[in-house]
Amino acid sequence: MVAPGFIAIGSGAAGVSAAETFRSKHPGIAVRILTSDPALPYAKPPLSKDFLCGRDTKLALHSERWFQHNAVDLIRGITVDAIDLDRREVVTAGGQRYPYWHLVVASGSAAVRPAIPGVESALTLRSFGDAVALKMAARYSECAVVIGAGLIGCEAASCLAERGVATMVVAAEHVPLQRRFGHEAGERVAKLLSDNGVRFAGETTVAEIQDTHVVLDSGEAVDADLVVCATGVRPDVRLAEAAGLRTLDGRIVVDEHMRTSVRNVYAAGDVALAHNVTAGRRIAAEHWRDAAHQGYVAGLTAAGFPAAWETVPEFSCTIGTSVLKYLGWGVGYDRSRFVDHHTGFTVWYETGGDVIGVLTLNADDDYRRGEELLRSR
Repeated sequence: MVAPGFIAIGSGAAGVSAAETFRSKHPGIAVRILTSDPALPYAKPPLSKDFLCGRDTKLALHSERWFQHNAVDLIRGITVDAIDLDRREVVTAGGQRYPYWHLVVASGSAAVRPAIPGVESALTLRSFGDAVALKMAARYSECAVVIGAGLIGCEAASCLAERGVATMVVAAEHVPLQRRFGHEAGERVAKLLSDNGVRFAGETTVAEIQDTHVVLDSGEAVDADLVVCATGVRPDVRLAEAAGLRTLDGRIVVDEHMRTSVRNVYAAGDVALAHNVTAGRRIAAEHWRDAAHQGYVAGLTAAGFPAAWETVPEFSCTIGTSVLKYLGWGVGYDRSRFVDHHTGFTVWYETGGDVIGVLTLNADDDYRRGEELLRSR
């Protein structure tokens, strides 16, 4: 019989951080990570920033030996079918039952594909397997179209161009990242893409993907022997919803300690809508550092130690040698102030006169100032 203990569903930053943290506090309790990913747990940001570009990078979070040495049972390539709250068990698609005393749901997100004829032939960039497939395809491609001008779309396009693939980014926005960062910042991002050999087609959608080209809504056919779909992700909360955990806006509602509506069940990472102590409200965070910290909080809370999510979300976007840095709450803003610098820029995002976010390019002093303002609120 399988011994009950701590279980994390998902081997991303949140799940691994939670398991590692719990293990550090309770060396004698069984700790398991259940994941559908066949690979050893890895960092995802370097996939689109370094790995796809062909740069040397360290992806593995821990070696296989680390999991063995720390008695963390990493069960890969397994599909979790259900969470049985009454019996306190996690049920796999094969019928195996794993009992738990503490459970962390860190099932991450899945790539969203738009309803475009032929979209099934497009590649995504969400997992290590995706990155390997895309990297291999790029070796034999001369031209590519990236659908979507978000963070991953911009990074992937830059890497493809760096590898000598003629690349175009297609997006409904007038400039890249417009909805998130505003028009002026988007114009600078468009220039960064152009400087790195990427064409940008704004206010445009893809009507159809065919064998050797992409048809735009204007009727124009763009040559493409490689198509990348970078049109966002959706938190995978199917297990939580089926089990009856409280959800809101497509995420699992948790408090600042990562506790869900059910005792001894926690959630962290993309799937969590967590209360942030510093912000004083629930925040949806979709980035690596936030997931890792939420996993840390969940692991400590499950282990019986005081912990709360209080860090300010932050992330970066790499285009060529340029690194955009964002710090803030990632919510709508009333006003943005664009400040041009000799070698970069800063954008301050405000609501009600308060700074709620800052975006910088080669302006680390402003970034640090933004961090001070956001943490002091």
